[in-house]
Amino acid sequence: MPERNKIFFFYKKEESILEKAEGLKALAEREGFEVVEDEREANIIASIGGDGSFLQAVRKTGFREDCLYVGVSTLDSEFYCDFHIDDQAGMIEAMKNEQIEVRKYPALSVTIDGQGSFYCLNECSLRSSIIRTLEIDVFIDDLYFETFRGDGLIISTPTGSTAYNKSVNGAVVDPMLACYQISELASLNNNQYRTLGSSFILSDNRKMSLKIKHDNSHYPIIGMDNEAMSIKHCESLSFELTEKRIKTVKLKDNSFWHKVKRSFL
Repeated sequence: MPERNKIFFFYKKEESILEKAEGLKALAEREGFEVVEDEREANIIASIGGDGSFLQAVRKTGFREDCLYVGVSTLDSEFYCDFHIDDQAGMIEAMKNEQIEVRKYPALSVTIDGQGSFYCLNECSLRSSIIRTLEIDVFIDDLYFETFRGDGLIISTPTGSTAYNKSVNGAVVDPMLACYQISELASLNNNQYRTLGSSFILSDNRKMSLKIKHDNSHYPIIGMDNEAMSIKHCESLSFELTEKRIKTVKLKDNSFWHKVKRSFL
């Protein structure tokens, strides 16, 4: 890939990773890549660690569409990382024998109070900042859908469907589907309160908005992938699956469903 020969390595400066990262940098230079210290100069951004490091690499470098993201794992089984740091020979063989391909993952856009917007590759979650239920009006496009009462909501992309979403019995969704999923966290369903009571999936042509009712709710903690923020005056949030696509380098024989089977079955 001569036109994409500048590579930036993203990793935690921990003793357990530093030595292996230096070895990976040396390998990249031997194979004709230029290692750069400024991610803005890179055409390839390689994360070292696990899925959390990959998500951080994408977030900290601004969800760039003009570069390739590569996940190099230091663990056994990860969804975004197809390469293992201890298998350098396997990395070289995959590149030389064209065993790799580029896959594109959609980003979820989250707009807070009609102003600041953020992207998520896995999910956005809302939870109460104290031990108390949230009360949220849910709108799909312009339709009032329901009033949710409970611990919170998870809005996930297809690739994020195997993470937090799955832990609350949300569906595992094929990443080839352009959609996003909404799952409940401990909703109240009784004679007084009623929600759908199950996860539901929206197409990329639909928008969803949430209006937080502050009469009975305290300001939520909002999780963006593996980061959390508390916004004291948040009144509403809107969600849509954008046309922004994050390009990742993957092994051809290691599909999403290979990973689902390996991780859960």
